[in-house]
Amino acid sequence: MNRISWDQYFMAQSHLLALRSTCERLAVGATIVRDKRIIAGGYNGSISGGVHCIDEGCYVIDGHCIRTIHAEMNALLQCAKFGVKTEGAEIYVTHFPCVHCCKAIIQAGIKSVYYANDYKNHPYAIELFKQAGVHVEQVAFYEAAIDMYAKEKSDFVSRLLALAEANGTEPETMDEFQKEAEKLFFASKQKI
Repeated sequence: MNRISWDQYFMAQSHLLALRSTCERLAVGATIVRDKRIIAGGYNGSISGGVHCIDEGCYVIDGHCIRTIHAEMNALLQCAKFGVKTEGAEIYVTHFPCVHCCKAIIQAGIKSVYYANDYKNHPYAIELFKQAGVHVEQVAFYEAAIDMYAKEKSDFVSRLLALAEANGTEPETMDEFQKEAEKLFFASKQKI
């Protein structure tokens, strides 16, 4: 069995956290790590005990939902609430941080930002990270890392493809099936 890298492991944690998001516009997760140990996690949603966007819709002003606290901020605030040091830590985020989260990350002493997806990567955020000497790196997310049945699913699709070919499916159709199967099971593995 192949082990996933630390970066893939922590990014998978962030994607799991994003599944808790209550934002209707974009589900984001963030994991703060120090010395290869998770010290906090957050997802975007409303204040504790507050009304959630999934229940009443987004509260949008000037193109931004003001009800939602970003995942990075929630993770940082969790550290503040419980007295956990963030100096020298790393953060893994499903999407590139906004300018406000960028500033909070820098002020919290985070030394590295790893993100899975580009999302409105603001030039000023990029500039601020450079000025502060924060390492920023995109880490491809390997979906199979959290799919316990990825191998079984891949094997099943391979058997179906072999059966379709044995039953005389047109070569053009087989090519389409093969490309779809590769996108589902193999494309993300190549990013590791």
